[in-house]
Amino acid sequence: MISDSYFKVIGGAQLQGVFQVQGAKNAVLKQMAATILASGEHHLYNVPRILDVEIMAELLHSMGIATEWGNDDHLVVTTPAPQDIKPFADYELVERIRASVTVLGPLITRLGIATISMPGGDDFGHRPIDMHLAAMSELGAKFTTSHGYVEGKATRLVGTDVTLEFPSHTGTDNILMASVLAEGTTVIHNAAREPEVTDLAKMLISMGARITGLGTSTLVVEGVDLLQPASHTIIPDRVDAATALGAVAMNRGDVLVVGARHDHMEMLIRKLAEAGLEVVKDAAGLRARSKQRIRAVNIATLPYPGIATDYLPILVAALATADGDAIVTENLFAGRFKYVDELRRLGANMTTHGHHVAIRGVSNLQGAPVKATDIRAGAALLVAGLAAEEETRVHGTNHIARGYVDLARRFSELGGTVELVYNPL
Repeated sequence: MISDSYFKVIGGAQLQGVFQVQGAKNAVLKQMAATILASGEHHLYNVPRILDVEIMAELLHSMGIATEWGNDDHLVVTTPAPQDIKPFADYELVERIRASVTVLGPLITRLGIATISMPGGDDFGHRPIDMHLAAMSELGAKFTTSHGYVEGKATRLVGTDVTLEFPSHTGTDNILMASVLAEGTTVIHNAAREPEVTDLAKMLISMGARITGLGTSTLVVEGVDLLQPASHTIIPDRVDAATALGAVAMNRGDVLVVGARHDHMEMLIRKLAEAGLEVVKDAAGLRARSKQRIRAVNIATLPYPGIATDYLPILVAALATADGDAIVTENLFAGRFKYVDELRRLGANMTTHGHHVAIRGVSNLQGAPVKATDIRAGAALLVAGLAAEEETRVHGTNHIARGYVDLARRFSELGGTVELVYNPL
């Protein structure tokens, strides 16, 4: 995208129609990394055509692994023999995407060596990979760090009990992929329970891995000697679905969110219901209805099945026009309230205090130029722009493109007015 492009949003319309949920960003990136574990042709379906997928494909290509789009959302990944894989993840790619760190586990366990740059991604606080390295060290890997790169080596990893100090989603994914080819049994305690972790485990099982305890905080992995290429359909993106639900809560209307899974979003749906949004199960997904201004509710992020940190910007935006006062608490990542200043430019009455945001709902917002600071903040600003009077311009379009498939078109199909404007430099 042109660096000075922006989304032009005209607010005021209630939302009506069908919103198709894309494949899960936070699942597919790890599953693309998992293709390192087996030579041959992997077939991934329901893959969202987003910028982060393209970046991960570039990273795999730099290692000698080919990717090619098939029809629609079908991605073919062709992994060569181990000796033809380059176990090096360059800074230029790794610093653009946090999920790139998950190539470490597959490389170490399959090739016995890996060199990766320290990972980047969205700028909302320090997120060290020490937990990943400590866990893989317990499996027998040796790591050294110099000049911004981590180098790992191992002959063959050996299964053991691993206890994560925090139920990290990415950490669990990395250790899970490292352990599937390890010798013996690995038990991962305090594992993350997110649906995307379970989806990765299901893909690995389809490849021949032996994993039990899916969906629980204890994963048991019996190592195998060889895995086969995958054929796997990615689960729907619950954050994409949550973006649609938040938009209906803020803008009112009646929207069928196709593909949304109630069982992946129970806590969020409960909180939205408390605020006054009607969300009911439908054969195709979830139906969201709202006829009046929602009520203010307090929200705090917690590891799954609690409220996800990725939901928070959407919820904060929705609460900007809620009836009453609310306190929102971010327990997982520091520095993730940069978008609050942008919402204030639209007329929101909210202040930050450390890990908390105090929100006093206003009856309406006013359009203004704003800038996305990360993927979910960008989506939140689009949602807020739909509810604001007159025109809002959301700059930082590349952030939104990293995580969402054509969000402007999908909102426009619901009756909103969202246009991507290319502004030549």
